[in-house]
Amino acid sequence: MTREEFEELVAQALDRIPPELTRLMDNVAIFVEGEPPPEDPELLGLYEGTPLTERGEWYAGVLPDRITVYQGPTLRMVADRQGGRDLVVEEVEVTVVHEVAHHFGIDDERLHALGYG
Repeated sequence: MTREEFEELVAQALDRIPPELTRLMDNVAIFVEGEPPPEDPELLGLYEGTPLTERGEWYAGVLPDRITVYQGPTLRMVADRQGGRDLVVEEVEVTVVHEVAHHFGIDDERLHALGYG
């Protein structure tokens, strides 16, 4: 799968998030990278920033939060499984929802309980 095709899957996953939630997203940018940091080679996605639930009056003039979805580990994760592209679509959706949920202040424990682990 090309980088452009993978980026399109990320865009489609974002489009599937209900508009009432995406309207609440604030000061966040979404990126696609080939590989995660070497210390975590299986990382599918990463949220870096200050969740909406932790922002206060002090939150002004800061760089956007950053959500990164990693193509390499996502494709490797499904490479040997039957389902091909459909599995990639599913993993991208789960990863995007997982990282956007962090932007809203939802922690990993709750995400795992909801099936977005």
